[in-house]
Parts: sequence; structure tokens; C-alpha cells
Amino acid sequence: MSVWIGVDLGTQSVRAMAVAADGQVLGAAGRSLTSRRDGPRHEQDPEQWWQELAAATREALDGVPPERVSGVAVDATSGTILLADRAGRPLTPGLMYDDRRAAGQVDRVNAAGAHVWEKLGYRRMQATWALPKLLWLLRDAPEGSRLSHQSDFVNRRLAGREVATDLSNALKTGVDLVEERWPHDVLDALGVPAAMLPPVVRPGTVIGQVCAQAAEETGIPEGTPIVAGTTDGCAAQLGAGALRPGSWNSVMGTTLVLKGVTPELVHDPLGVVYSHRAPDGSWLPGGASSTGAGVLARDLPGRDLDALAAEAARRFGPGGREPAATIYPLVSRGERFPFAAPEAEGFTLGEVTDDADRYAAILRGAAYVERLCFDYLDLLGAPVDGEIILTGGATRSAYWNRLRASVLGRPVTLRENAEPALGMAALAAGPGATDGMVRTREIVHPDGGDDLREHYLRFVGELESRGWLPATAAAHARKRSTH
Repeated sequence: MSVWIGVDLGTQSVRAMAVAADGQVLGAAGRSLTSRRDGPRHEQDPEQWWQELAAATREALDGVPPERVSGVAVDATSGTILLADRAGRPLTPGLMYDDRRAAGQVDRVNAAGAHVWEKLGYRRMQATWALPKLLWLLRDAPEGSRLSHQSDFVNRRLAGREVATDLSNALKTGVDLVEERWPHDVLDALGVPAAMLPPVVRPGTVIGQVCAQAAEETGIPEGTPIVAGTTDGCAAQLGAGALRPGSWNSVMGTTLVLKGVTPELVHDPLGVVYSHRAPDGSWLPGGASSTGAGVLARDLPGRDLDALAAEAARRFGPGGREPAATIYPLVSRGERFPFAAPEAEGFTLGEVTDDADRYAAILRGAAYVERLCFDYLDLLGAPVDGEIILTGGATRSAYWNRLRASVLGRPVTLRENAEPALGMAALAAGPGATDGMVRTREIVHPDGGDDLREHYLRFVGELESRGWLPATAAAHARKRSTH
């Protein structure tokens, strides 16, 4: 009869869910968050994180017997940090996951930590990562400042004392995921005081209990175990139930994100794939593309997408005509995965005659990128033969789901509920809880695909000819398409 609380602390909102062992959601609530953006800067008020989290958990727990609440876990955006004092009060705004103000620190970070970043498989840090931002903050840091990731800040408020951070949120701050500790030689060289760093633990570790003051504010009973969480991307993967080696969660929202499970650390010579550490010690590799459904809103503003999907299915479904065009659906300039090409731009292969053609061409291009991601992961030696679970806003389109299964040439799984907050409730519940909480909605099977394979190979060739996709990756994609 236990109930676990999962909290997803995102960019635009915080969402809390109270979930039973069978996956029944007994309560859920969300609250909006506000940001301040100014050029490369993106900030939020840490006090608002806590205020809105407390409001969301109070509402989610309304009607849930306090004696049933058995644990709470919080996820947060990857790379979001601030400085706090010893009492947990914020000394700076929260520098958000995409804040780029620390670009001038990146070369220094990569020179000092090259041997560690190489060992961890991602090879180099980027301007939006947390360690460059920490160096930027240290320039004016008051004495006694503490590094705090977004999740650390609210976990400290929950516990009423300093708490450990998790390996997942600490990844972009430079934690050594192999040794599961801070690389003090690198951080010393960069001038980061060891005293300002929290201890690190694996996700799923109990790091404290809810204190009396936090219980009064949040409605979470005093003494409830606080479990170390993860980043929002890993939380979504847990909520999708992609937990076994070879299984993958493919999230198609504004952009495409893939996350999977491997028994060994994946090393990527391009640096576009990096891995988190799972609670059981296995690895969670993944990557984020700059392509996705965001192009639909940009290129087909105000259109009835359901009507366009129905027309596309009529034209290009079984017995329909061969697809006429493919669009490489870059949401913004530059590609991040499955290859790194800052100069990449969207393009169209073939002729687009009307909105239905454009809609279908965008969906095909996104599906081809998704297929290419799996081809590249296979090239790196990552197992990709397990369950593929589709989540994100794109799964509302039955046409797109069938298209993606057909391009991949294998069945894909859809879940009833794959929210990050559900993943955090499952993490709080402990090993094996996800199997009971995650429910399958549908399994979608491929529908043909010979013509799609030919168009996919043309798409791969175009990416290669433009100098964006490495020849080795293109050759491997061709090889896999013939199997």
C-alpha cells in the first residue's frame, strides 16, 4: 500500500506525482516556473523552485494517507547550478542548462581535464556544461560558497541539512563516473576548492529524511526517505521503462533524444554520445539531435496537423504512391547527434507540392535521423537489439508511430505514462519497481519499408556529401540497411 513521490523539476514547470506500486497515479500537480533570458544568459530564481515544488507536492498529496508515503526523489535539468551558503540559501541565480555565458572557460576546462573526459567517453565539455559555469561563478564567489546543482538545492531544503549530490547531475560538473568521485587533480588545477563540492552517490541512494519544516511546507510527511535522483533525461528513461541492456528510449519532442542501457561504457570518437551511470552500475549512453517536431510548428504554423497526418497516411500508406520528398528537419542551425556539424542546415530532397507533402517529408526526415542514430550507436558497439520505446509529443500521431517503426524495420513500444516524475517515483521505490509501475499502451509494427530504405540511403548519402556525416558512419548505415 506504499506510495512514492516523484518530482520533475524542469525548465518551464515543476511536476509532482504520487504513485502506487501498481502504477496508479493517486495524485499529480504542476506549477509554472519563470526564466530570465538575456543573450547567452538564462537564469531562474532558486527560491521559486522550492516554492512551486512545495505547492505541487501539497496538491499531489491531497487525500493520500500520510502513513502510506514511503519515499521521494527529485530530478532536475542537466547542467543547472548555483552557489549557496552553508545554510542552503542561494548566493547566485540558478544558471540554467543552456546558459552559455561561460564559453570563455571551455578551453581551460578541456585542457585541464582532457585525460578524464577522454576516459569517460565524451572527450570534451561544452559551454553549457556545469563545470565551465562553476569557474565563471567562482570569480566573485563569497567565502564559504557551496556548489549546488538544481536538485541539490531542493533536496537540501527537504532534508534541512547538507546532502550528497548524485552522479547523474554531477556528470557535467566533471565527476569521474568510473571512479565515482570528484577528479580532484583536475579541479585543483582549475582552482575549484574541494570544500565547496558535495559528496557524490549513485542515483537511488537514500541521502536523508524530510525535516519538520519541509514537511510543513510540502505536505510530505516528516521522516520520509529522500532518494538521490537523476537528470530529467534519465528520469524520462526510467519512466519509459528502458532499463535493460540493449533497450532504448527515443523521445521525439521539439528535438530528438535517445537514451539506452549498456553493460560497458561507450566511447565515441566524435564526442556526440555521452553516458550517465545507472543505479545498478551499468551505463546510460545517449545523445540529443537538433532535429525534431519543432520544425512542424515553425514550417506549418497554424495548420491542422491531424488532418495533414490523415492525408499523408492516405497518400503514402499501403497501396499509396511512393514518397516524393524528404526534409532534414533541423530546428536550429548545427547538428549535435548522430554527428557533430555546427554548420549543418536543413535541406529538402525531392519536390514538395503542398502542406501534406511537407508534413510527410518532415516526418520522414526525422525518422531517418532516428534510424541513423541507431546505426551510429551500433557502430560504436552499443547493443541496440532490445526494446525501443517511443515517448514524447510525437507519439500522439499514429501515422508517425507507424512510419518510425517502418523506417527502423522493427516493432516499437508506446507507454501509457512515461513522465519523468513517474521515473522518479519508481527510483524512490527501489530496484524492480519500474516493472510494476510502467504500463504498455501499444506495440506498433513495421508496415512495409523497401521504398523507405532507398530514400534513407539517399538521405545518408546527402549528409555525407555535404561533409557533415563521417564516411565510416555512412558506410556502416549502408551495411546495416542491407541486413
